[in-house]
Order: sequence, then C-alpha cells, then structure tokens
Amino acid sequence: MTDAAIAVNNLAFKYGALKVIDDMTMEIESGTSYGLLGPNGAGKTTLIRLMVGLLKPAGGNVLCLGKPPTRSMAKNIGYMPQLPALYSELSVEQNIDFFGRIYGLKDSKKRWERVNEVIKVVDLWEKRKTQIVNLSGGMKQRVSLACAIVHQPSLIFLDEPTVGLDPELRVHFWDYFTDLTKAGHTLIISSHTFDDAAHCQRLAFLRLGRVVAQGTPAELRAATGNKEASLEDAFLYFIKHDEVKENVQ
Repeated sequence: MTDAAIAVNNLAFKYGALKVIDDMTMEIESGTSYGLLGPNGAGKTTLIRLMVGLLKPAGGNVLCLGKPPTRSMAKNIGYMPQLPALYSELSVEQNIDFFGRIYGLKDSKKRWERVNEVIKVVDLWEKRKTQIVNLSGGMKQRVSLACAIVHQPSLIFLDEPTVGLDPELRVHFWDYFTDLTKAGHTLIISSHTFDDAAHCQRLAFLRLGRVVAQGTPAELRAATGNKEASLEDAFLYFIKHDEVKENVQ
C-alpha cells in the first residue's frame, strides 16, 4: 500500500440497475491538484461522494488518507459540494463559523480569525453580515468554498468549484488553489471545463463511470501524437478509442 492521499481499488457503485462507477482504479498522490474531467453523467460527483464516505461502494473500496473514509476524518477533509449546502437564514460569517465548529475549531478567537481570513480569500468581506438567502448563486459558491477550507484540511474535495464565477474571480481561485498545493494540501477537483482541467497537475478523464485515461495534462496531450493537441483534443482522442460505446447498464 502506498502513502497516496486517495487510493481507489476496483470501485463500483450502482443506482438500482444503473452502473454509475464501473470497476474504477486510481491513486492520487498527496500534495497535488488532481482533476476529474468529464461530461455530466460521467460519475464525477458520485465518485467524490464515495471518496468522502457519503456513499458506500457496491464493490471494491476507497482508502482516504490510508483508511476507509469515516466521520472521524472530518478535521482532515474539506468538501465543497456541487450545490451549496448552506443555512439560508444565517449570514456569511455565521455559516463559516458554524462549519468551523463542526470541523473541530474549538478556540473561539482562533476560529474567528480564520473565518475572517477565508472571507477575504473569497472576496466577500463587504457581504460578511449578509444572509445567504440574499446572495447571488456565485456568491453562495464562494461561501461554500470558504466553509470547506476554514479548518485548513490536508485533503480538499471541490465539486465544480468555479461554476458561476466571473473570469477574474476564477483566476483568483486558481491562484489560491495553487498556493494550497504548494503548501502541501491535496486538492481533488471535478469539472466539465477544459479551462479548469488545464490548471490541475494530474487528470483523470471520466466517461460512463470509468477512467479512460490518466496523467499530467502534457502526457495526455502527447498521447494523441499531435504536438499541437489541446486538452479537448486529448479528451476526444481517448473517447474515440474507448471500447465502451453504449451507456453502462
């Protein structure tokens, strides 16, 4: 067994008779940004939910920080879901403080210092007293990110984190994500956009609940045999050469 942050071994999951994750195997090294790239229905969100322990596999297993994922790991894991899970009647700072408490930040003074710090990271200082119900969708995304990182976890799961963000803030987020990996944090980021994928150190191309290719962006582009290939070209290349042509049932 390696010291990988995440080890997925022959993982399978079904919703009824539908195979959503089909015999998937991958390892994600600590201290890297790892992108899960694929269209809607590829299994990205289900895979993340299996990795954090919100779903139980139908087959195979997931090791998170060397162990099966459990609630006791919460202090080491940050999870930003695709749809913000926030308390609409609470303010921005109250939501972040609440999640800080849930994640084990008991010292009130240090917790509020950290709350104020992440509010500035997501550029919501002027909105910190505003109730969530009165925020735009993009602002809710930013609060959701702040809640996921307030306790400075070593392993961070981000499900479509840049959806709804304007281009300037998206660049700011990716600069921050890069700083996190340089500091030793592991980021697992799902996306359906090639712009997001290009920022990740390693990628897995997902299709129909399966991994069709893994590697660095440069390795995946080079595998096409075209020196001018983009990541989109690489994705289409691997899809074309994938043997599974029908929906996984």
